[in-house]
Amino acid sequence: MLEIALLPAAAFLAGALNAVAGGGSFLTLPALVFAGVPPVAANATGTVALLPGYIASAWAQREDTAAPPGLTLGRLMALSLIGGAGGAALLLATPDATFRSIVPWLLLAATALFACGPWLRQRWARGDAPSPIKATLGVLAVSAYGGYFNGGLGILLLALFRLLGQSHLNAMNGLKNCVSALLTSMAVLIYAAGGAVQWPYALAMALAATVGGYVGGRVARLLPAAVLRWCIVTTGLVMAGLFFAAQH
Repeated sequence: MLEIALLPAAAFLAGALNAVAGGGSFLTLPALVFAGVPPVAANATGTVALLPGYIASAWAQREDTAAPPGLTLGRLMALSLIGGAGGAALLLATPDATFRSIVPWLLLAATALFACGPWLRQRWARGDAPSPIKATLGVLAVSAYGGYFNGGLGILLLALFRLLGQSHLNAMNGLKNCVSALLTSMAVLIYAAGGAVQWPYALAMALAATVGGYVGGRVARLLPAAVLRWCIVTTGLVMAGLFFAAQH
């Protein structure tokens, strides 16, 4: 009964958070682990649950999507698919015990990225645009991170696009949603092929996350951005603390 109540509730809130500001995986991963799903499978299953929201967001902002200077949209999509596949394959190769030990550190890192997101975007936007080789490596690295661990992906992508010379906010958001949907779709295919997805949990949570995404999008205008940001940061810190405590 606890699982029946906990998992859809976590997915609903995660979908709402992703629609508003990101950070949904801070809830889905701990909820699945608490329900007894092994850590690697929990990460894969939670990613599957949040995929419909990424696709819906990408479709909603398809007209705003524009590649940063020096990269074509096709090349960017190809790099995101390759990076997402590599990160997902690395996750499947990680033993559960190892992944469990690094989860709190990943949550802390993702929380720090989220908290410092505005500062990172401003700082990384300074200076000349990077070379095509550095741009390619940057996209591959961030996409691989997204395929391995989804937390904080949106902030990394926005910072990367600013670094690459994209300055239009709507274009950055549209591109973030597009790349997130692509690399997550590729990661989900790898997870499914590796048998890491617990489908009954994933499907039930995906439905709840989709509803949460719609509700979150509707109420986003009513809440101050600063309040939302610090609520998500607090959630990330609490979840990381719980994982640290569980190791002792």
